[in-house]
Amino acid sequence: MTRMRKTSGRSLYVLTAAAPLLAVPAHAQFKPRPMSDPATGETYHIEGSAGFWNTSSQMSIASEGFGILGSTIDFKKDLGLESGSLKELFVTVRPGKKHKLRFEMIPVNITSQDYQLTRSIVFNGQRYQLGLPVSSEFKWTTYRFGYEYDFLSRDRWFAGVTFDIKQTDVRAELDSPIIQEYAHARGPVPALGGIGRYYPLPNISVTGEYSRIPYRETFTEDYEARYADFKLYGTVNFNNYIGAQFGYRSFDVGYKFEDDTGSFVVKGPYFGIVARY
Repeated sequence: MTRMRKTSGRSLYVLTAAAPLLAVPAHAQFKPRPMSDPATGETYHIEGSAGFWNTSSQMSIASEGFGILGSTIDFKKDLGLESGSLKELFVTVRPGKKHKLRFEMIPVNITSQDYQLTRSIVFNGQRYQLGLPVSSEFKWTTYRFGYEYDFLSRDRWFAGVTFDIKQTDVRAELDSPIIQEYAHARGPVPALGGIGRYYPLPNISVTGEYSRIPYRETFTEDYEARYADFKLYGTVNFNNYIGAQFGYRSFDVGYKFEDDTGSFVVKGPYFGIVARY
């Protein structure tokens, strides 16, 4: 009986001494993971926004025809065309946290009726004389297809680069009682840029974005283009699905296709709404 009690006591002592050693590996295996807490509005897969843009603008075009160089026509001074409020549509698809596919469209459609010319102009090889009443229509649609990579991405901020192809489609038409002419031009422009966003509050963000042609504007002897786009805006996210935007934008695009040229410069404040899924 005495031997059995000693053996049991010795076993209990060994198990008690070894218990801390056995517990150490189990404790080392538990590592609490940091919790991610994305800002409001940053958990979407698809985001769409519509903007309304009050602008000041400078628009001009020149069109050659029959070997006759065209006049540089200022749409505001020469034709009485006012850009007024513009619209834009922007869609972002996010297949991953740092990867975004982007599409944007800015349609411009301006018309003027029976505006008397204050000087003679040449358009598409035809001369429109001083004092001639002219009705005009100007359509300039810019499409943007792009990819964004956010190389730095945190819950409250990110920084990324953008790679875009801008497609410009321009049509201008001048009608008078004796002459009707139109010009049409289109062409792609590559652009490179950067974007950053910061959340000073969980549901309010400030975003800055700039893109432009990454090299000289002359592509070939007959093809030149320029492009620069700057945006600075704030977003108030009411929840993860709906928000409102307010900011400033400057947009400068121009082209030269052979002897046809065009320039479209707008800048000003804009307001938008954003929806996410």
